Amino acid sequence: MGEEDYYLELCERPVQFEKANPVNCVFFDEANKQVFAVRSGGATGVVVKGPDDRNPISFRMDDKGEVKCIKFSLENKILAVQRTSKTVDFCNFIPDNSQLEYTQECKTKNANILGFCWTSSTEIVFITDQGIEFYQVLPEKRSLKLLKSHNINVNWYMYCPESAVILLSTTVLENVLQPFYFRAGTMSKLPKFEIELPAAPKSTKLSLSERDIAMATIYGQLYVLFLRHHSRTSNSTGAEVVLYHLPREGACKKMHILKLNRTGKFALNVVDNLVVVHHQDTETSVIFDIKLRGEFDGTVTFHHPVLPARSIQPYQIPMAGPAAVTSQSPVPCKLYSSSWIVFQPDIIISASQGYLWNLQVKLQPIVNLLPDKGRLMDFLLQRKECKMVILSVCSQMLSESDRATLPVIATVFDKLNHEYKKYLDAEQSYVMAVEAGQSRSNLPLKRPTRTQAVVDQSDMYTHVLSAFAENKEMPHKFVIAVLMEYIRSLNQFQITVQHYLHELVIKTLVQHNRFYMLHQFLQYHVLSDSKPLACLLLSLESFYPPAHQLSLDMLKVMQVCHSFRQHKCFCHLF
Repeated sequence: MGEEDYYLELCERPVQFEKANPVNCVFFDEANKQVFAVRSGGATGVVVKGPDDRNPISFRMDDKGEVKCIKFSLENKILAVQRTSKTVDFCNFIPDNSQLEYTQECKTKNANILGFCWTSSTEIVFITDQGIEFYQVLPEKRSLKLLKSHNINVNWYMYCPESAVILLSTTVLENVLQPFYFRAGTMSKLPKFEIELPAAPKSTKLSLSERDIAMATIYGQLYVLFLRHHSRTSNSTGAEVVLYHLPREGACKKMHILKLNRTGKFALNVVDNLVVVHHQDTETSVIFDIKLRGEFDGTVTFHHPVLPARSIQPYQIPMAGPAAVTSQSPVPCKLYSSSWIVFQPDIIISASQGYLWNLQVKLQPIVNLLPDKGRLMDFLLQRKECKMVILSVCSQMLSESDRATLPVIATVFDKLNHEYKKYLDAEQSYVMAVEAGQSRSNLPLKRPTRTQAVVDQSDMYTHVLSAFAENKEMPHKFVIAVLMEYIRSLNQFQITVQHYLHELVIKTLVQHNRFYMLHQFLQYHVLSDSKPLACLLLSLESFYPPAHQLSLDMLKVMQVCHSFRQHKCFCHLF
């Protein structure tokens, strides 16, 4: 397969670190997205690298035993290291602060620390097998202050740094999950919920494995993703991913089920609001988009993969070494390796090879893999870097080789203008609120973001319609029909049509002597009255004499005739 067949790829510039070996231990911090390479317990060096770090952090620390966990606070101000099941050691990395280590023991008697999570630059949570302890770190005093704690039996935990939510697994079956939310020195207990385990024979004792759970933010909402290896329904084969929506307020609710239709070893990523499911046995991946229409059974929505399964695009590992050696051919990377470890949302780490990649979606190959233009547009409009791909799809469906039918073209235009109108309305509401003085209220007004999904008239004219109208090989009736379809769509969404689109229609009609059609468009106000349009009509008098009277009638209706004569406004089309 060529590059155009792969819709997933590893980033070009991965974070490279020293491979894991008996001397070098590798750790990953999900909050800062940093890799720690700890040699000899830190005695011979610790190197910290992150995706955005041009200069890695390097330091040494005394070898006080095996490092179980190591993480920087947010902004890399304080280092926390867990070496025992009872304590966590701290070291300040703040200028003018002592770099002597200080230690905090967990408060709960006989508890063992399972791990810890930084929730801010000076706030940390200890997760023990008997509950959680929320501390404020006081670097200048080299001590910690307990802010809040909660006792609960814990099997394992999971942290989503983007949402500052910690999930605790409780009960014997490990399938009752208790979430906690952290913000600015406060810890809030959210309603607990139960993960439905698959049906199993009575002799088999199933429990919820940490490996089968992930947390990720999808379309701005926090979800708990459960990889259920066997469906709860007997007539369904294969694994599925169950998405539980975890709101800030209210109960957690099962919302979506992603049908995998296969069994084996899986791993999950979330990229650009798409759930990516990797299948190790076939060395392929599939993507799901929960915004696309699925099958709703009254409780949950079932989704199938958006596209056929494909491998991640082959990746070449460049040869390291002196300049003379780098001329050697790069080494192919073993994709879907058993040594791969996947972290949320989009991180893949190969500790044995010493690489951290961000997984990326390639939109252009998807254009040819999703033939339904309406569904394709629904998919593309939700992606971050979509504008140029959308415009290329519009050009493609108006080309001679891939020409779409008018109903399909109309559907695409309507989907684009629906997004365009939403942005225009949001912008207008913002401007009106500012003018009304609401910006002085306690809540600052936020200007709507113009995402790449906003494809306006200028984009369409510049990148699609002007070149399309000038194509001599294209039947002029089809050209006129498409231009009018776009104007129809704009009018349907009550978007003011820009004069250059009217000009393009009139120019096309005149070039092909379609004066009768032009007359009808004007008479029945298919082309809206405007001063630029009237000026344009006047310039057509030599080609089409009735245009002069049409122009004057239009100006008379607009009550600007006197102004027009005074300024002798003439526009030239040719």
